[in-house]
Amino acid sequence: MSESSGFLSDRINSISESETIAMARKSRELQAKGIDIVNLSLGEPDFNTPDFIKTAAKEAIDKNFSKYMPVAGYADLREAISKKFKRENNLNYSAEQIVVSTGAKQSIANAMLCLLNPCDEVLVPAPYWVSYIEIIKLTGASAVVIPSGISTNFKITAAQLKKYVTPKTKMLVYSSPCNPTGSVYTKEELKSIAELIASYKNIFIIADEIYEYINYAGKHESIAQFIYDRTITINGMSKGYAMTGWRIGYMGAPLAIAQACDKLQGQFTSGASSIAQRAALAAMNGTHDTIEVMKKAFLRRRDMILDLLREIPGLRSNVPDGAFYVFPEVKSYFGKKFNGTALNNADDLSMYLLTEGHVATVSGGAFGDKDCIRISYAASEEQIREAVKRIKISLSRLS
Repeated sequence: MSESSGFLSDRINSISESETIAMARKSRELQAKGIDIVNLSLGEPDFNTPDFIKTAAKEAIDKNFSKYMPVAGYADLREAISKKFKRENNLNYSAEQIVVSTGAKQSIANAMLCLLNPCDEVLVPAPYWVSYIEIIKLTGASAVVIPSGISTNFKITAAQLKKYVTPKTKMLVYSSPCNPTGSVYTKEELKSIAELIASYKNIFIIADEIYEYINYAGKHESIAQFIYDRTITINGMSKGYAMTGWRIGYMGAPLAIAQACDKLQGQFTSGASSIAQRAALAAMNGTHDTIEVMKKAFLRRRDMILDLLREIPGLRSNVPDGAFYVFPEVKSYFGKKFNGTALNNADDLSMYLLTEGHVATVSGGAFGDKDCIRISYAASEEQIREAVKRIKISLSRLS
């Protein structure tokens, strides 16, 4: 029986599978058939979780941290996150304003489900992270996509944003550093956006800062420094600490919103893993030595992959200031053919690179830009070189 038979809810039928997860699944299926795939589709650091964090988790097991925990997270972890916000972002979120969740994705979903009604609109600058649109659909609200492009470094301005505000606008959601483009908003750019949002009474901001520590442009800036009382700041352990599988995200929010998210989470998942929380506490209280090692490696890889991509005719890339992605424009290849079959869009091109070039990327259509593909350089330099070589050969075969 198929989904179209009608036994599933309209809610689940309205959303799409995550394209990044779908591409990773397709890659595994080909690998299971013995095909050598270079997978540059997932946004996952190829570093292991630092040893001092793993040691803290082992100690937590030995100390029997195996009971139910407070829904919003252990008090000492929330206090450590509060101190982190003050120390690194100059944001005064008390421990009561912190909610720890099973990944930053749940933190975003919690905030949207607690704030949005079906009549509301959410401003979503494109390119955007794939899950924003689908979570908005689950709330019943409507996404209003604001386009940008490579010529503006994939960023929008306050003046552009203003054109999309309506009486129904309830929220703005964005990431900086951005997934999928790696673009980073400056302090001045964030200030101008905050001033615009502040001129309206009932618009909230979800600031997704999960890539905070992978920033090559200088100091990370949080929009909450300009519009604190209407910003939900999202972060987590996955990217900066190479803790993707530990599933720990968190938010700092106005107290009423934090309390609402605590209430909601109590009916869905309760608290995040007790062992993962103890590991997160060690990470929060540790040094940034391992973060700096990863960041330097990612920067080397960024420069390398950009140099390699410049050797491929017809590709255009910006220079991303953060995260670990490049988002090249590939539309010069649209309409070209392989074995008589035309590649009409980024979806077709990304699938062609997988099936013929054996390189997994993600179509930009999943991120709101149908002219681009996302390539993750969270992989070894050897894998990156091999992947770009295969991409170059595959594209040269098109006619």
